[in-house]
Amino acid sequence: MRIVFMGTPEFAVPSLRALLDNGYEVVGAITQPDRPAGRGHKLTPCPVKLLAQERGVPVYQFEKIKAQEGVDCLRALKPELVVTAAFGQLLSREILEIPQYGTVNVHASLLPKYRGSAPINWCILNGEKVAGVTTMLTDIGMDTGDMLLKAQTDIGELETAGELTQRLSEIGAKLLIDTLKFYPHGGLKSVKQNEAEASYQPMLTKEMGKIDWTRSAEEIACQVRGLNPWPCAYTESGDGRLKIYLAKPCAAEGAAEPGTVAVSGAKEGLKIACGEGWLEVLEMQAPNAKRMTAKAYLQGKKIEIGTKFN
Repeated sequence: MRIVFMGTPEFAVPSLRALLDNGYEVVGAITQPDRPAGRGHKLTPCPVKLLAQERGVPVYQFEKIKAQEGVDCLRALKPELVVTAAFGQLLSREILEIPQYGTVNVHASLLPKYRGSAPINWCILNGEKVAGVTTMLTDIGMDTGDMLLKAQTDIGELETAGELTQRLSEIGAKLLIDTLKFYPHGGLKSVKQNEAEASYQPMLTKEMGKIDWTRSAEEIACQVRGLNPWPCAYTESGDGRLKIYLAKPCAAEGAAEPGTVAVSGAKEGLKIACGEGWLEVLEMQAPNAKRMTAKAYLQGKKIEIGTKFN
């Protein structure tokens, strides 16, 4: 079966690798164009492109796959099936009608919840305890197509969005192969999504990283984990911006105004008062410093008790 793979970031790499390792005929990989990256803003290929080139799969890149050149390219490849994973572009009806057996998408949520471009982040941001992957048949909507298979996993107590993304990418790759064992020639039946249970979450923005200390410590800890590695949670004081990469809620040991440093020391760590409870900062990056654990930072630098963060 001739397959065209569409994907861009690291999440999609295990799915493409699984197709190749299991002997599927991948006749082309379509990705987003190279983007500037790093301090030098050098054009950098995406992870899917790198794997495809390594494995000898022809690569095609389009700013908009639904433009005529993208449509013509896909038609020329004559795919019987298209597989997508975190491709980052909506597919037009014209695109969807090209492959004989349609398009199977690997989506990183337990649909119909968490449709959209950042389901893993939002799952953690909202304090969910379970996450998962759904294989589905793509239609003209945003993650609205019929579902094929699901796999779920518990979210670790301190697991970040980046760590969960890596785990779900491997789970998704296995689920994709399990799906293709039965679809389209086997007995796998698709199931319509229940629109009453559907939720759609927007794209992440840098502004989402700003911490509101009047929120509960539990909510802020989810914010920290859900926005790691990007855009990263942060707060500011008179000394500058403090980025927080990992934190956990803890019981308040006294009264303090939200945003106030209540505990600070190389042995005790760094604890900041919140609207409800305290937040223990585990990993951070202070102004003009490297990313490190809070306790390691406090061995050499001080953050005074009573310091107020905005």
